[in-house]
Amino acid sequence: MLHVDLDQFLAAVEVLRRPELAGLPVVVGGRGVVTERAVVSTASYEAREHGIRSGMPLRTAHKKCPDAVFLPVDFPVYEDASARVMATLRSLEWGGVPVVLEVLGWDEAFLGAGDGHGELGDPVAYAAAIRRAVLDATSLHCSVGVGNNKLQAKIATDFGKPRGVFVLTDETWFPHMGERPTRALWGVGAKIAGRLSSLGIETVRDLASSDTETLAGEFGPTMGPWFHRLGRGVDTSPVDATPWVPRAHGHEETFQTDLEWHEVPDAVRALTARALASIDAEGRPAMRVHLKVRYRSFFTLTRSRKLPEPSRDLAVLGDAAVALLDRVEQDKQVRLLGVRLEMVPPEGGY
Repeated sequence: MLHVDLDQFLAAVEVLRRPELAGLPVVVGGRGVVTERAVVSTASYEAREHGIRSGMPLRTAHKKCPDAVFLPVDFPVYEDASARVMATLRSLEWGGVPVVLEVLGWDEAFLGAGDGHGELGDPVAYAAAIRRAVLDATSLHCSVGVGNNKLQAKIATDFGKPRGVFVLTDETWFPHMGERPTRALWGVGAKIAGRLSSLGIETVRDLASSDTETLAGEFGPTMGPWFHRLGRGVDTSPVDATPWVPRAHGHEETFQTDLEWHEVPDAVRALTARALASIDAEGRPAMRVHLKVRYRSFFTLTRSRKLPEPSRDLAVLGDAAVALLDRVEQDKQVRLLGVRLEMVPPEGGY
């Protein structure tokens, strides 16, 4: 299986629009205004050399590299560039049949051979051909990971970046991954890594050799064994071309000035209206409302409630979201609010 990941996607698209930015530290995030509260969406490799990373506040990024070029996020342009990349990938054949493509987001996808394929040949040579095809069609560079499964292929891409191809297989899994921290695994974030650490599991090799019953006791009978398989580089999931169906839509806003509590309900209703516009486009009503509150201290709370019956009525949804405010502390200034509307499943389920 192969994993294709575009290199510094948002920044690369911006450089195509403005060739004079090539070779300069470019940071894309928010409205591109470093004095505003916003975070880095993507940093070019030149900006990363200054320690700038995705998720970093723009103000911090500016302190690290005052000479960087800061640009606003431009969703329609990125969506168009992504569509051209994915169309290019879908047009490919492997083993004499069309490829199977599983899109993960704007800038990455899994690629597998379709049913009835013939001899596949050298996957490294094919990965290089994919890189050339994407570059020729879009002028964007990508990296390709090759693996026995999706997990291996996705992690391999990180080794191959930028503009490269890397192979990670059952035979090379532990030589490359064994001593890396568990956070290097796809699906293990900071919180999970912390829980693993409390069990004495620090590295991928530790996880692979851990006791499955201990993991099941910590994470449950399904997730415990799954993490154990993750440590061994095992993944049986196929490349699935089924279009992704969203379960929810939401909107968040970081306010340039912290909100006083009397301002919060109106802001929650406004965010609910934006989320409702998104689910209206899906044609499915909301069945659950989620609220996110981040205070000035960055302490964050989330609350949710199931509706008595599904609804697409703004007043009903707004009232439900505002009612969730009764379940959070109301004596602090608010930095960020978010409202997410979880929809009823489509016919036939997910």
